[in-house]
Amino acid sequence: MEVYLDIIWALNFLFDSLLLYLTAIILKRDVRFWRIFTGGLIGSMIILLSITPFDAYSGHPIVKLIFSVVMVLTVFGFKRIRYFFSGLFTFYLITFLIGGSLIGVHYFIQFDFQLSSSVLLASVKGFGDPISWLFVLLGFPIAWHFSKRNMEGIEMTKIRYDSLVRVIITINNKDYHFKGLVDSGNQLYDPISKMPVMFISIKDQQGDFPVQLMKIAQNPEKIILGNERIDSDWEHKMRVIPYSVVGQEHQLIIALKPEKIVIEKDNEFYCVDKGLISFTIQQLSSDDAFQCIVHPKMLTGFRKAG
Repeated sequence: MEVYLDIIWALNFLFDSLLLYLTAIILKRDVRFWRIFTGGLIGSMIILLSITPFDAYSGHPIVKLIFSVVMVLTVFGFKRIRYFFSGLFTFYLITFLIGGSLIGVHYFIQFDFQLSSSVLLASVKGFGDPISWLFVLLGFPIAWHFSKRNMEGIEMTKIRYDSLVRVIITINNKDYHFKGLVDSGNQLYDPISKMPVMFISIKDQQGDFPVQLMKIAQNPEKIILGNERIDSDWEHKMRVIPYSVVGQEHQLIIALKPEKIVIEKDNEFYCVDKGLISFTIQQLSSDDAFQCIVHPKMLTGFRKAG
């Protein structure tokens, strides 16, 4: 069988460069492209060893590990041990993730074992099956793209999870529990008292709250305009607060002053002495990951051990 070494080398060089580039993206490291391509070039040199007297050693795991170490050092340099191993392990993670994706998809769409294995044999025996090479050429960028998207999604989920807290509010001597998201973008204050405002959705708990509070959450505009009345014992808890969002300005919302607001984060409790809550029946999270948006100012209150 004829061996198209130049094609195999070019594909290996391209794939190694893309893997190093994705590793840099995941690690948020700013590296120059010439370093990435140099690392890819070093990685592809292992293919050229197959036509040298060192052919017997080119496939040895230790040799592959040495090439990987040199590739990572070339691209990211060496600052400290932890920095280096972070780059090396991430590079292997990305390699196994994309390689496993290609093999899994290929086995999923192919039923002939010999045909499906040709994608692996092509890299060592020659040009191989054109269909398999086409699959690799098209499948690798797709796997690379979705791997990048999935890793970014995992990172965003972690960031959001780290920002989640447990919120306990007390109204009319009754406690209510919610999952909250600390949002630095929430900078709404009562212009008079300067109290921060928290937003809480009670869409799935409407039967647990007093009727008067449900009126405030469902029809705030009617109450502000005086078209609907609420009991006097709720009026003294109300604050009408102006706010603006993108595309809408000079809007008004109703916020209430509860008896107590407690926020639990990392087994520590923050007792919010000054804070207001705006209730709504609109869902704040599409996947129901949280029910309230917590003002970051509320986490600067008095802290006590949990």
